[in-house]
Amino acid sequence: MRVIVNPEPARLGRLVAIANQKGGVGKTTTAINLGTALAACGKSVLLIDIDPQGNASTGLGVQHDERRLTSYDVLMGAATLTDAIMPTQIPTFDLVPSVVDLSAAEVELVEKRRREFRLKDALATLDRSYDYVLIDCPPSLGLLTVNALVAAQRVLVPLQCEFFALEGLSLLLRTVERVRRTFNSMLDVEGVLLTMFDRRNNLAQQVATDVRSFLGRRVYETVIPRNIRVSEAPSHGMPVLLYDFRCPGAQAYVQLAGEVLRREGIAGAAS
Repeated sequence: MRVIVNPEPARLGRLVAIANQKGGVGKTTTAINLGTALAACGKSVLLIDIDPQGNASTGLGVQHDERRLTSYDVLMGAATLTDAIMPTQIPTFDLVPSVVDLSAAEVELVEKRRREFRLKDALATLDRSYDYVLIDCPPSLGLLTVNALVAAQRVLVPLQCEFFALEGLSLLLRTVERVRRTFNSMLDVEGVLLTMFDRRNNLAQQVATDVRSFLGRRVYETVIPRNIRVSEAPSHGMPVLLYDFRCPGAQAYVQLAGEVLRREGIAGAAS
């Protein structure tokens, strides 16, 4: 008699939503380059793009005509998460791409059953294992971001050092707290990442000081500097770590990956 052995269930490590309701703070850049740096450290990474702009997909070199199945199909129940996964040019770094159709999901999800849990339910069907699942959120606090927060264990908040930074951060933290109380008791803030930082700017220095005073150890020691090579890389369809590994921006994301791994207590973290 032939014995059928069921395959082991997929193992998912850390699920991290990268979120900030304000646009232009380096959210997608962080999703792409942190994922790349973690993959370079030997970790398997899945990036789920749920921003209708699809910039994370474009920044990883995935053209629109290559996006056969997307996060829109997954959230609408037309495809499984496994079916929507595609490889990137980086080994051990996979992607669920996005398309502009996802902008309609905010309205369409309203009538759906378990509308806040669509992404969480999709992750439960995944048949592949990953050390990290990163979710690139849209610059809003609507249903797409709520889906990410319900599915995630942690939130990483990229924060540009500017005048209204703390005000926007407070709003996001209140949203995280509401989601934790209502839908996801495991949710917590992974860390706040200071981005596009200009050390010559007194205001940037002051905001950084205020944020560290407000959140203490939740603020990463690593700071992402303002760097033209980081801005150029997406137009070439590649992470800055591939575009110019030696530039300050790329090195900062390598340091961030090391800090993320050290915070998790993972041996062999990048130095």
